[in-house]
Amino acid sequence: MKIHFIGIGGVGMSALAQLHAMGGDEVTGSDRLISKGYTDMALWDYLKKLNIKLFPQDGSGIDHHTQLVVLSSAIEEDNPELVKAKALGIPTMHRSELLAKHVAEHRTIAVSGTSGKSTTTAMVYDILAFAGLSPSVITGAAILSLQKEQGVFGNVYKGESDILVIEADESDGSIVKYHPHLGLCLNLQKDHKEINVLQGFFKEFISHCKTAVINAEEENLRVLAPQAKTFGLSFGDVHPQEIKTDGFGSDFTIQGQPFRLQVPGLHNVANATAAVAAALQLGVDLETCAKALNKFQGIARRFASVGSYNKIEVVDDFAHNPHKLGATIAAAHLRGKRVLAFYQPHAFTSIKLLTQEFVDSFAKHIGPEDHLWLTEVYYPGGTIPQGVSCRAVYDGLKERGVNVTYDECREKLLAQMAAAAQPGDIVLVLGARDPTLTDFARKLLSMLKEPKEKDGCGACMLGNCCMAYKK
Repeated sequence: MKIHFIGIGGVGMSALAQLHAMGGDEVTGSDRLISKGYTDMALWDYLKKLNIKLFPQDGSGIDHHTQLVVLSSAIEEDNPELVKAKALGIPTMHRSELLAKHVAEHRTIAVSGTSGKSTTTAMVYDILAFAGLSPSVITGAAILSLQKEQGVFGNVYKGESDILVIEADESDGSIVKYHPHLGLCLNLQKDHKEINVLQGFFKEFISHCKTAVINAEEENLRVLAPQAKTFGLSFGDVHPQEIKTDGFGSDFTIQGQPFRLQVPGLHNVANATAAVAAALQLGVDLETCAKALNKFQGIARRFASVGSYNKIEVVDDFAHNPHKLGATIAAAHLRGKRVLAFYQPHAFTSIKLLTQEFVDSFAKHIGPEDHLWLTEVYYPGGTIPQGVSCRAVYDGLKERGVNVTYDECREKLLAQMAAAAQPGDIVLVLGARDPTLTDFARKLLSMLKEPKEKDGCGACMLGNCCMAYKK
């Protein structure tokens, strides 16, 4: 079968594209970043190794031989690829519908929740793989153990058993399409949609699960499934005790079994507890869970150390909603004397819906000795809502007395951040979707070594850090 993926650069889309290429289908794909001429991505190189042909997002990758076009909720009706597919009469399918097909064909563990899905999915996969169950996985971030041990990109792997672990996304409501063997529900906070809308999605999803395991401490979830099996940090059928956290990991026990986690933050103790609760349902014992999680290496761009200079560490992290940002900054406080954080919002809709939540989260976690730098929303293309800007978050934080700086061009902030950093500080680069953020973090590390002023925005990557593209 010849399948074309619109927006193949997205981690969820690229995972499905890889899976079908591995299965023998002829796969093509397009992405807005390719249209912009940005090709310096490890993902592109790996897709090419799988003989996936890549095209600009202009319709050139679709022809009369294409039998199916797969798209995500980010693709607008006037996208030239979708327009061409319809003109040629080629069937189209949403990413979630294709994923639902794979879910139905396997004994699937679906990991859901507002925050922590990718990390918990990776933890569940690593536990089951360590236990010798040979699972497959489809997720939204590269699993580092897969990269290092299997030589794959890491967001998909095809095992030999009928077990599949997936990340189930609630942001567009597609979670209701899945009917898994086990549904793991981590949390439910306002993000993408209002709470009551999200509760409707989760209630239907839980009703589709043969077994549901939910966070007992999340009232928004507990009311949806009072009879479900539970986990939690403080209580639940499975919960940790004797928790001790440090800047590099955590120690705790579950039912007397000692655990050592090598990734920092209390939120990762919660993720690990959820993964253990799921693994127990598949018959894996606690000792095996502990040994697997002790080896857990994490996933791409989750508290990833870019490097250190003069006892200043630069950390790259995918955190992008208020809950995730707060958890990451809290973890950084365990490791550094001060936290200097840079945040680039990933979507205009997120800022529009969650301005007050962003203000509340940053005001709570950015301490009096810390500093936060904000820049404008990442723009990969598409429609921009009028009057929506990250400046609203900045204004709210200034009113709360938070140490915060804003500039619509992120390049202008580099010298300020490098100059402010002192030995013992953790410098965080936070944000999602934009593939140049890791490059930005590396550039910041270089400026720590050779600090120098930069004027204007001549060094802007892709031009998406500067508001000039909107004018």
